[in-house]
Amino acid sequence: MNILFRKDTWQEIYYSLKNNKLRTFLTMIGVGWGMFLYVSLLGAAKGMENGFDKLFSGFATNSIFLWAQNTSIPYDGFPKGRQVSLHLPDMGLLERKIHQIDYISPQNSRGSFGNPGERMSRNGKTAVYTLTGDYPLGNKISEKKLIFGRYLNDADVSGNKNVVVIGEGIYKNFFDANKNENPIGQSINIKGIFFNIIGVYKVGRAGGPNNNDTTAFIPLSTFTKMFNDGDRVDFFAIVSKPDADLTVVENQVKDELKSKNHVSPEDTNAFGTFNLGKMFEKMTGFLTGMQLLTIIVGTLTIIAGVIAISNILLITVKERTKEIGIRRALGAKPSEVRNQILLESVVITLASGLIGFMFGIILLMIIDILTKNQDTFPFYNPTVNYGDVFSAMGVMILLGLIIGMIPAQRAVKIKPIEALRSE
Repeated sequence: MNILFRKDTWQEIYYSLKNNKLRTFLTMIGVGWGMFLYVSLLGAAKGMENGFDKLFSGFATNSIFLWAQNTSIPYDGFPKGRQVSLHLPDMGLLERKIHQIDYISPQNSRGSFGNPGERMSRNGKTAVYTLTGDYPLGNKISEKKLIFGRYLNDADVSGNKNVVVIGEGIYKNFFDANKNENPIGQSINIKGIFFNIIGVYKVGRAGGPNNNDTTAFIPLSTFTKMFNDGDRVDFFAIVSKPDADLTVVENQVKDELKSKNHVSPEDTNAFGTFNLGKMFEKMTGFLTGMQLLTIIVGTLTIIAGVIAISNILLITVKERTKEIGIRRALGAKPSEVRNQILLESVVITLASGLIGFMFGIILLMIIDILTKNQDTFPFYNPTVNYGDVFSAMGVMILLGLIIGMIPAQRAVKIKPIEALRSE
């Protein structure tokens, strides 16, 4: 392959491309556009994947949220429309019977599930906000980004303490946020009881049930005493073990609770659920499909561009018939003529791909700048795996060689005498 190191080889390629500027440019557009699409779409798909990862960061995606409703089928002597409920001992029952459950966190709330919120006040200011009784595990399922203090701990629950973690919206209403006033150790009045503020959180993009910046969290034990709820629970957040089938766990949980509450096995209304894992799987499948579509579209576009290069080189070979004939008459070997045409094909293909790659990277950089600080759409840090890009580049060059063999073989078959006679 000493043809690569000969000056006249590259001079010939240069003058060939220079003499057909428009044709060369139009030919390169196909391959360049294919690589541009491949890089930009692959980066966009990765940006969406990163966005969803950021959206659900700090959130247990292998979780189910379950609450009790009314029965829709009469069963075991009980009428249709009976209200069923969840209770704290149900957690132990479910964890004993269903070994695929990792842990369960209960919550009670006022201001969600259709019930009114609670009046809160401080220094003459009064407003109604959502009040939620929680366990420390609740923060493990939907992690709050704390800007002051801490979240609830086991001592707060076991001691029935009057402590509260408030959302940023409540903080801004009751405190001077412009001066970054520290609320830790201060108190607010909730339902006539003073609660000591131990933390302030900022809502992430994923949020979660009863998790917005106008929600206040207190120990569940304190909550149940305030409202005389006993051991009744509004809903359970159930987290499965990593290798568990979340849909199977969901059905097993419903079956156990139906059996315990004398509900018909066919009753689909008695217990409502939201399977976060199932939704997350759908999003993951969408992203995988998007990446696959990107690869298919980019590859087909690149192939179309490489084929266009072959067609252009066929025209070039026909135009240079006399030149090739002279070279053959002067002693040029068929392999030298073939390699010259193949090298032109590879040069055009590689240059086109590199240009498309650079424009794709520039586009991703612009998109990254425009979306860096936005929180309205799950899109973050669009990047490409350079290994994938270089693999595509390698395939593109290989295609250029394969497709370039067609005009190269045609050039080799040109007989010197016939070539010199051609006009």
